[in-house]
Amino acid sequence: MFQLTLRRRGISDQAVLRTMEEVPRELFVDEADRGDAYRDSALPIACGQTISQPFVVAYMTEQLQLQKSHRVLEIGTGSGYQAAVLSRLAGQVLTVERYRKLADTARTRLEKLGCHNVEVMLGDGLDLPDTVGSFDRIIVTAAMEQIPDNLIERLNVGGVLIAPVGPHQGVQTLIRLTRTVAGIERKELVDVRFVPALPGIAREL
Repeated sequence: MFQLTLRRRGISDQAVLRTMEEVPRELFVDEADRGDAYRDSALPIACGQTISQPFVVAYMTEQLQLQKSHRVLEIGTGSGYQAAVLSRLAGQVLTVERYRKLADTARTRLEKLGCHNVEVMLGDGLDLPDTVGSFDRIIVTAAMEQIPDNLIERLNVGGVLIAPVGPHQGVQTLIRLTRTVAGIERKELVDVRFVPALPGIAREL
């Protein structure tokens, strides 16, 4: 039923569908919510954050058109679920989280699942150090009022960036940027709702 729901909503990439089936979503939600883990809706997690609904995870992943050679940056680790999905489809994943509690929990979950190509970094996803380098794909899982230039500059030529853009309190639109030799191509996708992307490392809760 889980895969059928995704297919009915338009997800057609077989690798994405298979990965969504294989990654145990129930391990990434609070124990009280495990009965609803595969329902197509967002669920609350620690630190006032959410785990995105399965369709949005699958849709954003499909839009990235991932290959095993790709190095991927995720901003907003949250539960670690999206990173686990990315890990099955890409070569390397760096996922950045501003809440220490979420970063530590996600790191433990990902290690247990054998996602050894994922690095969880506690940091400010809006102000990354130069040492992290550049990426073939970038996915932002928190709402941005606009995509900062310093993030776009991290995209390799041929690279794709997907982010929800719009007001923090309201509806955002998923934007897909592609870096070409000639410049940046921008495409608007679907409307979504994400928690806001905030600067800095969060103070301990």
